[in-house]
Amino acid sequence: MRHSILVVDDNPLNLKLFTYLLAVPGYDVSTARNAEEALQVLVQLKPQLILMDLQLPDIDGLTLTRRLKQDPTLRATAIVAVTASAMKGDEEKARAAGVDGYMTKPLEKRAFRAMVERYLTREEAR
Repeated sequence: MRHSILVVDDNPLNLKLFTYLLAVPGYDVSTARNAEEALQVLVQLKPQLILMDLQLPDIDGLTLTRRLKQDPTLRATAIVAVTASAMKGDEEKARAAGVDGYMTKPLEKRAFRAMVERYLTREEAR
């Protein structure tokens, strides 16, 4: 079974980087540039993992995470915040919004892939 991942990030270069890093292990990667696009994608796709930028142009990633965690069909989906925002208290705010994990940019390739694998393995166990 190929794993499905949705990447939500407004930066085209970040989307390209995530797609590259995730395509190498053979994951099915979908992307969205904002919360509205993500919601449209999620009508059709039920990914095993969502990588969420917290600073989006329309609805911020924390608000979108709260909304997704209230949806019974997506509640169990792992959401990992991947953000350049690394101020004191940011991780706590993200966790309070419902993210399952938190990783700061710039990414370290091995740590990023290990984190993705950890969440996908967890999803398989469910």
